[in-house]
Amino acid sequence: MSSTFLQVTFLRGRPIVAYYPLSDARNRRARRTEELEPGLVVDFGRSGEPLGVEIVDPPRTTVAAMNRVLRKLKRGKVTSRDLKPLHVS
Repeated sequence: MSSTFLQVTFLRGRPIVAYYPLSDARNRRARRTEELEPGLVVDFGRSGEPLGVEIVDPPRTTVAAMNRVLRKLKRGKVTSRDLKPLHVS
């Protein structure tokens, strides 16, 4: 992850949802969403640009699935280290 980060929401020490932003704009609203892989929902802006990836089932999210989504969006890859907070038990 070069210029982005992973936002993770925890409940009782376990990740319940996460967001991987793809845009620097913080206050942009999604105009539509699309599930590109099971549990990985992409938010798209007004002109169709991807804003971020909603990770709705963090413990089951794999690096391979996340990278398939990022490849479809023409973005860089993530590593297992990048997604490590999703697999805290």
